[in-house]
Amino acid sequence: MGRNLRGVSFAVGALALFLSGCQWTSPGQVAAMQGQNRLLTEQTQAQLQEIENLKAHNRTVENRLIQAEEELAEFDQRLGADRKQIANYQRERRSLRGEVDTLVSGARRGSLGDKQLAELSRRYDWLEYDKDTGASRFDIDVLFDSGAAELHSGAKESLNELARFLKSPEAAELRVMIVGHADSRQIKRPTRDKFPDNWHLSAARALAVADYLRHKGVQEEQLGVAGYAHHQSIAENETAEDRQFNRRVEVFVMGPETPVVGWTESTTSIY
Repeated sequence: MGRNLRGVSFAVGALALFLSGCQWTSPGQVAAMQGQNRLLTEQTQAQLQEIENLKAHNRTVENRLIQAEEELAEFDQRLGADRKQIANYQRERRSLRGEVDTLVSGARRGSLGDKQLAELSRRYDWLEYDKDTGASRFDIDVLFDSGAAELHSGAKESLNELARFLKSPEAAELRVMIVGHADSRQIKRPTRDKFPDNWHLSAARALAVADYLRHKGVQEEQLGVAGYAHHQSIAENETAEDRQFNRRVEVFVMGPETPVVGWTESTTSIY
């Protein structure tokens, strides 16, 4: 009995202590806890919304990646087809080139023009014969000053010898292709008013040589003129000496059967 009373007394004391402890929490503390709870709830909702946004962005990126992979596969397929087509074109080009070379070599084989030029090159040391092309080259290049198309006196002396040869009976059927060149520098004023670019300048140099040969009695129908601007350099354009070599005119002598593009009498099969 005594023990039961002591237990009841302990329970009553504990209850009194609990009630007195509840009275220690002030209203301000309760309000602060409620505010903190609301803040945590809002942060949780914001994080959940951010997660949803990231998921949506991830789906968009995945869709774009799938589309890009499909486009890449289609591009690879087209590229493969283009490569096959290019390879076919290259094979056809090589085949046609071989046929043309065969026809040209067959047409030129044993021609009187080739034999004549080979013989003339042995008699004239300034005439270089190329058996592969069937053409001879005047050994001396006609050189020009920068931005100019006027012949030097030394060049005229060399061309006099060429003119005498071309007027001889043995050269009556030969043709001459005169090719002008320029260095890589741009045309400066006031020269640009006369020659707008290197195309005009190189052609003018070739014309200067052709006019001089005509003046010396060479027949016009034997002459052809071409200009290559600065695209057929024989030396680097880094020094003044190299640029001098590129400001030149080359003279090629050909037989009547040597094909020349645009010269109808030499390529009658395509005109």
